[in-house]
Amino acid sequence: MGTIKLNTLTNKIFLGVFILSILSSIDTSAKKVKFLNSSVVPAARGYVKINRDKNLNYFIRIDVSDLAEVFRLEPSKLTYVVWMVTNEEITMNMGKINSSAGFLTKKLKATFETVTSLKPMQIFITAEDDPSRQIPGLQVVLSTSKF
Repeated sequence: MGTIKLNTLTNKIFLGVFILSILSSIDTSAKKVKFLNSSVVPAARGYVKINRDKNLNYFIRIDVSDLAEVFRLEPSKLTYVVWMVTNEEITMNMGKINSSAGFLTKKLKATFETVTSLKPMQIFITAEDDPSRQIPGLQVVLSTSKF
């Protein structure tokens, strides 16, 4: 009977050490990067928060405030589009930030969330007429530095 208890205890200790080593090897820390000041919308402020999930994907959350309604820009546009530059220097359209009343509140705040398997190195937001474009336009509203 003593041998069975010792083996069970040894197995539990081994399992505990194994789980701790797996958990410690996963990067669960969040990276928070502020957007640089904008010359297009000087009052706009915000940040990007990046987390790795248990599947090693990158969860990206963007919070912005004082972002002007897109139709008030000069020249006016249809929507804001979020772009990501990957660690392989590929620029990807991540989706649009809706500027309707439901998404851009009276306080001009908006959020955007997405998940990607590619490692982000820079995030920026442009004002666009076509939210499905594959190449960013020239009207960059907010941008992070490379991280």
